[in-house]
Amino acid sequence: MLVNADGKVFVGKRIDNREGDWWQMPQGGVDKGEDLRAAVLRELWEETGVKGDHVSLISQSKEELLYDLPDHLMGKLWGGKYRGQRQTWFLARFEGGDGDIDLNAHRPPEFCEWQWLDPELLPEMIVPFKKRVYRTVLDEFRPLI
Repeated sequence: MLVNADGKVFVGKRIDNREGDWWQMPQGGVDKGEDLRAAVLRELWEETGVKGDHVSLISQSKEELLYDLPDHLMGKLWGGKYRGQRQTWFLARFEGGDGDIDLNAHRPPEFCEWQWLDPELLPEMIVPFKKRVYRTVLDEFRPLI
């Protein structure tokens, strides 16, 4: 979860939206042998163009959060290898300016649009099968935002 000085959360609209007009926070996988914090900074750069010197990592979720794909997406996403995701979330403070965000920093881009969003609106912008995870992340990090 990337937040700015105004307490707003970065969300991006995925280029490959299949299920509607859904947005999400940056996220991604951890490479084999990669430190979690290094993975966070790499994924932030890949998805938003934000460099590590514009970010302070504030907190890590207390436990891993899980979600399963809905039945109609099973076997269609991620080459059919996975039925969901296990995620560790981080709260990061963005210390740059909006000009430091570049959705095209990495090819192919994952997002076609982005915005700073009031955290309380976050669960309503997210694809339904991730809402529980987003509410849990928001509840845990809200006091630190």
